[in-house]
Amino acid sequence: MNCVFCKIIKKEIPSKIVYEDELVLAFEDIAPQAPIHILVIPKKHYSTLLEMNEEEKELLGHIFMVINKIAKEKGVDERGFRVVLNCNSQAGQTVYHIHFHLLAGRQMHWPPG
Repeated sequence: MNCVFCKIIKKEIPSKIVYEDELVLAFEDIAPQAPIHILVIPKKHYSTLLEMNEEEKELLGHIFMVINKIAKEKGVDERGFRVVLNCNSQAGQTVYHIHFHLLAGRQMHWPPG
C-alpha cells in the first residue's frame, strides 16, 4: 500500500503531530485552509467512510472525543470550529485514508463548498 497517511502513522514521513494514542493520530495539515487545520485519522486504514461498519462505531466515537479534546486544547471550543469528512472524489476526497478535518481560527461560511 502506498498510502501517505499510513506512512505518516509509521513515521516514514514527518508531520507535526498534535495528538496520538493507540487508535488515532492527529497532525497539522500541510496545506491549511484555516489558522487551525488538523487532520485526525484512525491508525487502521479505511479508504473511505463507506468501508466502516457497525464494528467501528466505538472508533468513530473516539475520533470525535479526540477532536473535542484538541479543540479545547487549542482554545477554539467556545468560539467554534468545523469538522469535515469528505467521502470519494466528488466530495473532495484526495487522500484515500479516512480523515477528519478540524478547522478553526476564522469565520466559517455556509454553504462550505
